[in-house]
Amino acid sequence: MPAKRNLPNNHQQRKRMLMHNIDVDTLTGLTSNKAQETLEQEGYNELPSSKKRGIFKIALSVIKEPIFFLLIAGGSIYFFLGDIAEGLVLLSFVFVVMGITVYQERKTENSLDALKNLSSPRTIVIRDGKQVRIPGREVVTGDLILLAEGDRIPADALLISSNNLMVDESLLTGESLPVRKAIGTLEEQNWRPGGNDQPYIYSGTLVTQGQAIAIVKATGIHAEMGKIGVELEHVERDETKLKVEVSHLVRNFAIFGLSLCLLVIIVYGLTRLNWISGILAGVTIAMALLPEEFPVVLTIFLALGAWRLSKIKVLTKQPHAIENLGSATVLCVDKTGTLTLNKMSVSRLCADDQMYEIDSALKSPPDCCHELIEFSVLACKKSPSDPMEKAITTFVDGEFAKTEHVHSDWQLIHEYPLSQKLLAMSNVWGSPNGTDYLIATKGAPEAIIDLCHLKASEAQKISDNAQKMANDGLRVLGVAKVSFKVTGGDLPKDQHDFTFKFLGLIGFIDPIRPNVSDAVNECYNAGIRVVMITGDYPLTAQKIGQQIGLRNPENIITGPELEKLTNEELKERIRTVTIFARVVPEQKLRIVETFKANGEIVTMTGDGVNDAPALKSANIGIAMGERGTDVAREASTIVLLDDNFISIVDGVKTGRRIFDNLKKAIVYIFSVHIPIAGLSALPVLLGWPLLLLPVHIVFLEFIIDPACTTVFEAEPEEADIMQRKPRSIHTKLFNRKAAILSAIQGIVALILAVVIYLYATASGLSVDTARTMTFTTIVLANLALIITNRSWSHSIVSIFRRPNKAFWQILVLAIVAILLVIYVPPLAGLFAFSALSPLNLLLCFLAGFGNIVWFEVYKVIKKGKLAV
Repeated sequence: MPAKRNLPNNHQQRKRMLMHNIDVDTLTGLTSNKAQETLEQEGYNELPSSKKRGIFKIALSVIKEPIFFLLIAGGSIYFFLGDIAEGLVLLSFVFVVMGITVYQERKTENSLDALKNLSSPRTIVIRDGKQVRIPGREVVTGDLILLAEGDRIPADALLISSNNLMVDESLLTGESLPVRKAIGTLEEQNWRPGGNDQPYIYSGTLVTQGQAIAIVKATGIHAEMGKIGVELEHVERDETKLKVEVSHLVRNFAIFGLSLCLLVIIVYGLTRLNWISGILAGVTIAMALLPEEFPVVLTIFLALGAWRLSKIKVLTKQPHAIENLGSATVLCVDKTGTLTLNKMSVSRLCADDQMYEIDSALKSPPDCCHELIEFSVLACKKSPSDPMEKAITTFVDGEFAKTEHVHSDWQLIHEYPLSQKLLAMSNVWGSPNGTDYLIATKGAPEAIIDLCHLKASEAQKISDNAQKMANDGLRVLGVAKVSFKVTGGDLPKDQHDFTFKFLGLIGFIDPIRPNVSDAVNECYNAGIRVVMITGDYPLTAQKIGQQIGLRNPENIITGPELEKLTNEELKERIRTVTIFARVVPEQKLRIVETFKANGEIVTMTGDGVNDAPALKSANIGIAMGERGTDVAREASTIVLLDDNFISIVDGVKTGRRIFDNLKKAIVYIFSVHIPIAGLSALPVLLGWPLLLLPVHIVFLEFIIDPACTTVFEAEPEEADIMQRKPRSIHTKLFNRKAAILSAIQGIVALILAVVIYLYATASGLSVDTARTMTFTTIVLANLALIITNRSWSHSIVSIFRRPNKAFWQILVLAIVAILLVIYVPPLAGLFAFSALSPLNLLLCFLAGFGNIVWFEVYKVIKKGKLAV
């Protein structure tokens, strides 16, 4: 009877490495003194902490910006005027904005800390000839480390002994499958993560199979992961153009307002010799033109935009990234874990020279494939960590588990591990009665063909089928079996001593996420170019590209090809490339920066450590929330909470909507201040009595502030929002066209208000009545400007049909408020008003809403027809 060879337990695995017969007790390793000396010289095996700024330092940098100085100045003016409530509200926005900025600054400084924690697991080393478990941060160059399945590798190291070692390097390469390692002494080679049979292992990666002894060659910032950390530390994000533009707009607006304020004071004082009234007029016009709405609008739009994005499972860590999200032109997609699930599954079976597709709708595999599945399961570990073994063992959880092909009561006798010489592994199983034995093997198709000793014609047929499956982007394993009776003696040392029967082929695929094809198509419709960046092989990447609908997936550049291109050559080639395959982390960063150099707004998605520098460099870095590493999430500006690719498209739509509505709000703010400023300045220049007092400006602000924030922010997106090309990076929020449109709106409103004032004075009405009619016209013109700017393409009828609760609330409150200050005597006295007759009130209504007429004509001319 063959000797039963049970696998050694974990202690035995670490005590004696079977490969090459290396006994741990014979290894000297470093002495404790030598290790301590090296540690003092090299420092701890970890990344340096982020250079964090204190809260007060961040706050100081925030308030140095002109936009916040103006907010503080505006609040001070209100306090000076005795309006404590308005001053407190205005200044409260300073602290809200400052709090958000401080929070986001501190969050983004956690990237290196997350990388540091990931790179410092506990490990077993040999010190003074003994095995010692130490924190990974205390590992030094020259240490001998012992590794087994499930260990996180603490440092970059060279293998000196290896027993069927497989390592998951997806954090560094994006590869969904573990790679096979082999011992080596070629230290002078420039080894890179990825690829089979390399002698180097890397910090932060995970052992999925086998055991090994390795000598540490690099720690901390000198390790491959450390290099990424250093690179990440030096990548800086650009300040958004929107923030810069609004700051300049506020500054110019403030300079104009203060200059006009001084002019009014001087002119009024010199012409009327009443400097107190002149100062009052100057303060009024300063309040009318003080642009406190601009920073408030920007802050609220971005904050509420971030909240709206969170509702569709898109977490915005940097609110200002919303601006770029709506104008993205290139979407760089990491294949593994982004387009795919990073989870291998069985896609195809080949038995008796016939192919069978496997999908989730298939409850049970075909009968002719049962034996193939039976022995593929037996060739796996009972509790596998290998992705393909996990995919195989899912069969025993379904209908297949009810068949007679599941041997839950059989005993594992022996394992023949995979080796460099034979890329196949076999399990020997014994029956419950102890007389029947069978062997199940799986491995590379060529290895299984070799074990089966097939004829050339049969071998060629199997090879052709395997190649066909590989050409479809599948990972392929062959499966074979052999059974025998117990005749005494030990099991053979080599698998070749058995004659196996070939059973078939299994094809694996990393499944594409649901709805990815639709999302890609929407990106193209929105003028966004989709580019795949992956560490996988070109053929596999091309197949994935074809399945998700990438345009021109045959336009591929590999990592080695990219390495040979100069920056100028890459800038030219990158204009047409759809897929980058076999790339390494620093190349991802180079790709992103080349796109940016070509004037693109780059969105980069990813989930691994290797994606972090590119995520941080991109205009919009999007990390996967469920499967992504902490490093990727901290380095990104946006996190997909559900890892759903379609959420990116929804995010783009939301970003475009936010920019559209922000532009409408800015145009409204500019236009509504023109009649206010005009009615503050004209009386001074033309010798009229003052029509607007500070209390009137405060009243108008109660309409303007919520209108330019809540009303326009809540406005639904335009119908064609995802059929437009991305906004050019050179297009300003408040460009010449928007300025002209806004100016015309404001001037028309001013003219109508002046006409009403002239009518009142010509009719012999009192100054208070003329002021009341003029102010009522301004309030109603204000409401008209809100209505017209809600949509620049829909008709007035369609606008009133569009849902916007905030608009109706502002409309009702404004009308009620103006009626109260006109017809309630105490309020009318405070505002220097007098009650209006129904006819005069109707005239104010017609003049105020007259602004709508010309804008509706403009829409018809622009569009050709109304979008009702």
